[in-house]
Amino acid sequence: MANNSTLVVPQAKAALNQMKYEVAQQLGIPLSPDGYNGNLATRDAGSIGGSITKRLVQMAEQQLQGFQR
Repeated sequence: MANNSTLVVPQAKAALNQMKYEVAQQLGIPLSPDGYNGNLATRDAGSIGGSITKRLVQMAEQQLQGFQR
């Protein structure tokens, strides 16, 4: 994640970072353990971000299903 990103829940940063590494591993995209990924192809970064977004939307939809009447 970019250092300048603003999170609504700052405590979620660790979980999102963990999700980033999990998604990258599932997609077969190697990420640097030191956190610098400047050599990452834009396509790969987009794939990781898109997959994270898809997961987060699915999680939100599942939570909302419990609130429907």
